[in-house]
Amino acid sequence: MVGKLFVYVIMPIVPIVLNKLKSNRYVKSENEDKADVMTKQDKIKILILDDEKQFTEELNESFLNSGFLSFEANTEIKAREILADHDIDLMILDVRLMGVNGLDILKEIKVQFPIMEVIVVSAHGDMDTVIKAMRLGAFDYLRKPFRHIDMQIAIERTQKYIQMQRKLKLLEERNSLISKTLEKKIERQFIGVSSKILKVFEQALTAANYPESNVLITGESGTGKENIARIIHYSSTRKDYLFCAVNSSAITETLLESEFFGHKKGSFTGAITDKMGFFEVCHRGTLFLDEIADMPFNLQAKILRATEEKVITRVGDTKPIHTDFRIVSATNHDIEESVVEKKFRLDLLHRLNTLHIHIPPLRERTDDIKPLLIHFVTDYSIRFNKPNIQIADEVYDLMTTYSFPGNVRELKNMAERAIILCKSNLLGVSDFPIKQPKATKKVPQDEMANLKLVEINMIRNALKICNYNQTAAAEMLDVSRNSLIRKMEKYNIALNKGE
Repeated sequence: MVGKLFVYVIMPIVPIVLNKLKSNRYVKSENEDKADVMTKQDKIKILILDDEKQFTEELNESFLNSGFLSFEANTEIKAREILADHDIDLMILDVRLMGVNGLDILKEIKVQFPIMEVIVVSAHGDMDTVIKAMRLGAFDYLRKPFRHIDMQIAIERTQKYIQMQRKLKLLEERNSLISKTLEKKIERQFIGVSSKILKVFEQALTAANYPESNVLITGESGTGKENIARIIHYSSTRKDYLFCAVNSSAITETLLESEFFGHKKGSFTGAITDKMGFFEVCHRGTLFLDEIADMPFNLQAKILRATEEKVITRVGDTKPIHTDFRIVSATNHDIEESVVEKKFRLDLLHRLNTLHIHIPPLRERTDDIKPLLIHFVTDYSIRFNKPNIQIADEVYDLMTTYSFPGNVRELKNMAERAIILCKSNLLGVSDFPIKQPKATKKVPQDEMANLKLVEINMIRNALKICNYNQTAAAEMLDVSRNSLIRKMEKYNIALNKGE
């Protein structure tokens, strides 16, 4: 047996094999030990499991001379210890071991280590054994005695798959790291203490628990609609997949269909390659459609169909593509008014508006101004290397009198500008050039109370006449349904037929 092993395993000194080995980037020559730039982590790790000790020793030596990291085991127990301690890339497994069926080990190994490749060897193999081994996940099969060059060729074929698995694993680790980083960033940037913004956050977490349901986020520009959309995505089971943000108003009408559905090479001038669209790219992830109310009307029917069927077809192609995505959309317009004006499809609104989250403007939640300002000032002072910046109390008083038409985004820009231009460690009122509200004629309190009472009575009467149908009542009052609902919340008007 030793003679056969010498002939078939130790013979890599043959010149043709040496040349082959030297061309392999994983192989070190005898004089390259110190100059080798490949670390142990880069080298392919091989485990040899065979109950013939001399076979494992000599094959192990051959692999080490070829520049691999090699481990040998003569029992299943020893092999499992090595597998537990090392990230093995390739296993050389004998089908017949002392008291153990190698195919049973192969079956278990592929379950526990699905990306590890296995080359099965045996001196007693038949075609039936080969077929079983391949079905159980073996990459290759060699019959003993084999030539070293046969094993070398088998390993070279395996290397391509090992490198691919390593790249995929690295990408998964990076994506996981990115996801965790974004989650932490989202947690830091969700700043607020008011009951209104805490309610928004609670609604976002509820939406995250229903990853198949679409969400519509409404609110003025700068209130943080995309941030809420990211909270929904990264708190859901879709967090390990892509979050794709698309500004519906920023894409030209001629390219919208191609951008959303993708296109086939040659389908139009400039289509030099196949291209995946947003729906396909976001498979198992979340597609965030910002400014949804500005989407061209002729595209809305196709968006509706794709959203309902989860099947799309690329431009210039006929092959249907199944894709699983969730849509979170946002708008700063009164989208129901767009429906009335025939600018937005009602059926698409119903499909997108399964769950609705409205973000109040900053002027309606002034309790959030102080923690937001402290957060932004701290963030920019660190970023611009201006530590220990303090904020004077009168700044907060000034902020609460301002209407913030740009909402949180405007406050963030104010903080950045103040840190850049500040000359001292204390930010005062002069560092925040806010235009004071113009003085207006003060309405007497009794007149204000009368106007409020008139408005309340008008709303109640309209609801009563319309049998408490909010949409119909809103049309009678010539306001949007959302405006009516906000007024009802403001005045504590319950939708109660018995009141």
